[in-house]
Amino acid sequence: MGRGRQKAKATKQARDIKYYSPNTDYSALQKELGGTTRRAPSRHIEVPAEPDYSAYEDKYADQFEEDDDVETRRIG
Repeated sequence: MGRGRQKAKATKQARDIKYYSPNTDYSALQKELGGTTRRAPSRHIEVPAEPDYSAYEDKYADQFEEDDDVETRRIG
């Protein structure tokens, strides 16, 4: 026997858990979620402009001529 005492204890524990409501610190929750009115200063990183390589394009163009007449063979 003894099942009644075990069931009563389990029922009491379930009821305690169901109706348990701890005190909530809403100001701490607001701080954690970032609800403050103060904002951090924004820092924009300037991306350096890309150098102009157009002067080198004609200088080395003859070394890298593309042959449109050559057919490429697919392997696979």
